[in-house]
Amino acid sequence: MKKIIISALALVMASSVPVFAQTYRSEAREYRQEQRIHRALRQGELTPREAQRLIQQQRRIDRAQARAGRDGYVTRQERRKIERMQDRASRNIYQKSNNGRGYY
Repeated sequence: MKKIIISALALVMASSVPVFAQTYRSEAREYRQEQRIHRALRQGELTPREAQRLIQQQRRIDRAQARAGRDGYVTRQERRKIERMQDRASRNIYQKSNNGRGYY
């Protein structure tokens, strides 16, 4: 009985690892982007409204990641969509923090 429980637990753990590996890169990138937003806000490069919109964009990426991983596997299409969203967010962060509208 004990062997069956242990093997079932090992099977569940092994099947959940690929999901974590597939979303780790995008989550790490999202974390870095959030840090860029907060740093730019602290340094006065972003107005509060610009920062709020960028944070909302990050939340949309969060929701897309949650939807993609809901079935237990992130497909190549879903991964590409999330990466495109992150690319767009990165460009927006750069453009907003370098547009000369600061908050001092």
